[in-house]
Amino acid sequence: MSNENEPSSGRRPGARGAQVYHALVERIRNGEFKRGVRIREEEVAAMLDVSRTPVREAFARLQARGLLEASAGGLSIAQLNRPQVIELYAMRAKLEAAAAGFAAENASATEIFGLRHMAELFEAESSGEAATLARANRLFHEAIYEAAHNRYLLKMLEDLNDSLALLPETTFALPDRAPEARDEHRAIVEAIVARQPAKAEAAASEHILKALSARLKLLFSMDPQKTAFSHNV
Repeated sequence: MSNENEPSSGRRPGARGAQVYHALVERIRNGEFKRGVRIREEEVAAMLDVSRTPVREAFARLQARGLLEASAGGLSIAQLNRPQVIELYAMRAKLEAAAAGFAAENASATEIFGLRHMAELFEAESSGEAATLARANRLFHEAIYEAAHNRYLLKMLEDLNDSLALLPETTFALPDRAPEARDEHRAIVEAIVARQPAKAEAAASEHILKALSARLKLLFSMDPQKTAFSHNV
């Protein structure tokens, strides 16, 4: 992403708004903006050294995507309850399956090499920090998206993955999740390499459903009274 303080002259309309949007999604993802906490245009504008117009554009996009919600005092970072988490992962399972299936049909030899490399990179990090594992996992999935060669699917996945920023902690915080994900990645890669779309779709779907199980365990098992995420989770 371009420098947030870069002058806006010469940019197409809406480019700065998109820049602010991506900056805010990243701040939600890393916990700088807490779930349920009000967010104000003037504060964001000062933080990113931009006018309020691109911030307003970014807020509208965040609200349309469900990352911001109306509250008594204005707009707040959205919080997800259990049904919303399940719905989010159900859609993710469908889209990730489609991406893996398309990759099995369309991936070039170079892209398959890259996909294998990303899987190996994840395996090499399997005993590392949860945040490092999460980054390696994202690179693995992005390699599948690129190998799918479907721009419309890629756009839907980008939108959905922005919504994942509302989840406050990676499932790799659970000790068993990294070894499981390693084996799941291998199954996806094997199916793509074998040019078996149906098998790739099934493996990718199973991978996301296992991630959902880990997510629910991480967020709700400790406290059955929880119905929404807080920034303390």
